[in-house]
Amino acid sequence: MKQYIVDAFTNKPFSGNPAAVCVMDKWVSEDAMMKLAMENNLSETAFIVKEGKYYHLRWFTPVTEVELCGHATLASAFVIMNYYEPDADSVRFETMSGMLTVTRDGSFYKMDFPTYPLREIPVTDDMEKAFGVRPVKAVLGLDLICVFENEEQVRTMDPDQEMLKKVEGRIQNATARGTQTDCVSRSFCPKFGIAEDPVCGSAHCQIADYWSEILGKSVINAYQASKRGGHLKCELLGSGRIAISGEAVLVSVAELAVELK
Repeated sequence: MKQYIVDAFTNKPFSGNPAAVCVMDKWVSEDAMMKLAMENNLSETAFIVKEGKYYHLRWFTPVTEVELCGHATLASAFVIMNYYEPDADSVRFETMSGMLTVTRDGSFYKMDFPTYPLREIPVTDDMEKAFGVRPVKAVLGLDLICVFENEEQVRTMDPDQEMLKKVEGRIQNATARGTQTDCVSRSFCPKFGIAEDPVCGSAHCQIADYWSEILGKSVINAYQASKRGGHLKCELLGSGRIAISGEAVLVSVAELAVELK
């Protein structure tokens, strides 16, 4: 079985967010997929099996399976449309979050994702202790979004990972208005065994939705200000959907020397 390592939300190797992509003839056990994800120790390992006209896609962090992952979906579409169906302009994935369609647009891959209802919640002392800076606002959807006064606070913070586990949300995101983009953000995932996700597509289903409402814009140009960094173009489509676009680049292709069962 081949395994592809793809950097997503970038056009330069060793930046953006790396994902492992495994295209299989048939499903193996969850235990085997979990062990390979732990071995890879990337924020996500994607497993794909073609079922009829569509591909079934599952995502695993080093500690658990997740219901939605943006960068590994982008990486999976990149692999399918470049190495398995090079003439295809789109690919559809059946996932835990329903059917996800990815369309090729030049060098970009546009993903049609769901948004999530957002509600404002009180800013707490635990949030301040976790991030090291007090947010000016907190919003909760699938993940926690803490809004900060300025971009510099987001770029320079060094959160307490144990404290982050104690606050709400699947992922804990820090965001602020950007100086060169509409927003900057960072995504911390200690509940998934990941200190920081370099570029988080699923978090931007909520972050971009928030900033779209605040800025009165349907298209949000976002930057994830992690050490690796990455750009996301986010377009609110209405009816609970968002298009998130990014580029991707292949880093390596490996042959697995062990059999997964």
